[in-house]
Amino acid sequence: MAHDVVIGIDLGTTATKVVAYQADGAAVAEASNGYPLEEPSPGRAEQDPRLILDAIYRGLRDVVAEIGADRVRGLSFSSAMHSIMALDSDQEPLTPVLTWADTRAEVEAETLRQGERGLALHQRTGTPVHPMSPLVKISWFRAHEPDMFGRAAMWVGIKDWILARMTGELVTDHSLASAMGLMDIHRLAWDEEALEIAGITADQLPTLVPTRYVLEGLSPEAASATGIARATPVVVGAGDGPLANLGVGAVHPGVAACSVGTSGALRIAVDRPAVDSRGGVFCYALTEDRWVIGGAINNGGVVLDWVRSELASGDAGLSTAQLLDEAMTVPAGSGGLVMLPYLLGERAPRWGGVARGAYVGLTRSHRRAHLVRAAVEGVALQLTLVKDAMIEAGFEIGEIRATGGVMKHEMWRQTLASAFGSAIGFPESSEGSGFGAALLGMEALGMIESIDVAADMVPIEGTTEPVPADAAVYAELLPVFEELYDVLLPANEALQQVASRLPLAH
Repeated sequence: MAHDVVIGIDLGTTATKVVAYQADGAAVAEASNGYPLEEPSPGRAEQDPRLILDAIYRGLRDVVAEIGADRVRGLSFSSAMHSIMALDSDQEPLTPVLTWADTRAEVEAETLRQGERGLALHQRTGTPVHPMSPLVKISWFRAHEPDMFGRAAMWVGIKDWILARMTGELVTDHSLASAMGLMDIHRLAWDEEALEIAGITADQLPTLVPTRYVLEGLSPEAASATGIARATPVVVGAGDGPLANLGVGAVHPGVAACSVGTSGALRIAVDRPAVDSRGGVFCYALTEDRWVIGGAINNGGVVLDWVRSELASGDAGLSTAQLLDEAMTVPAGSGGLVMLPYLLGERAPRWGGVARGAYVGLTRSHRRAHLVRAAVEGVALQLTLVKDAMIEAGFEIGEIRATGGVMKHEMWRQTLASAFGSAIGFPESSEGSGFGAALLGMEALGMIESIDVAADMVPIEGTTEPVPADAAVYAELLPVFEELYDVLLPANEALQQVASRLPLAH
């Protein structure tokens, strides 16, 4: 029993991570497999669901080969939120997976958000009325691809389809459902008005189940592809955002979790669902009695990936770490250069409008190091706006714990702490969502008494304090950074209209 493991499977935007955890929190084996995020035209961000399923199977095979199938007590899932895809009557995909980053439904979202029903819908479903929302994505298909819309038997998230392939049951958990814009978070039931707006029925959505719900065993396909016994239970799990809080031990009121991977988010745990009167925050379920409130941004590490690819591609072999080392030679504020990091649009805290990336204040004296530093600072300043919105909404933040791949570098740690003006603790493990999934699975399978143990199971490897001089610079830049969103909005809206008629390449 002491050597039994639960395997946490974290379906991310660009890779799936598979990690086996013992009940004491020790990770004993792991694997990661990537897949592309396709952007075939402006506003579209899609994935092939079969590539994601293959990445899961490969990861599970590698982990099982290392530890042995007999140690696997169960599987438990985490998933990126806001994905949607259409299935035919045989549960085969009719569309790619539309990810959270897909913004094709901007017009539908803005029309609904500014209408009479927008704020009430947000407060009832917990999901901001934004292009990321599956509700408005389905509405887009209804308006723009009516033939395909008419053939769709089911609308599901990527984890729902994966679980159906791996277990034979088509269900969705309350956590991911709370991020669809289609579920009443106060009743834990599909919302009739939201369904009417989307033009679908409850029968076209998976069965709602708790995040601790246990599916009894694997399909023949999954057992054969992974080497795991067919009788192995599968815990449905939850969304990666709420599970990231659990995975870093931020499960008590006032403790915030900040995660920066491809995207980013800041969240705190509460014991009942709620959305503030202005609709500045989201509210998603972790369990039926534990919720997270906060805001997500579209652009985290993906911004630096773009900078490295497009601005430093001429330096063969130049690593991201080397770029960041170079950027640290530049003082805070990047010599008056500001980057609006909205390469994939933006979400919190505005949840609306047309956001596009920009460098503002660029002069001939700025070097590559300034452009790199400004990119990191832009992400940190956007997260600071989210933090301020949460505080303005009445949610106290006493402690911040941060995780995510980019946080391994001191540049990101120091910039974020100084922008926040707060100390940030960094857990030893950066696998917050995967560990959270495993902990939820352990509770569901009776291996631990409660997920509350997470607060004591996650050691903090170090704390980064803000640099007072840098914090003062960022405090001065923040209102300028925020104002630029509004100043550039008319130009971005006009450019969007022009861009819709222009090819991206020959």
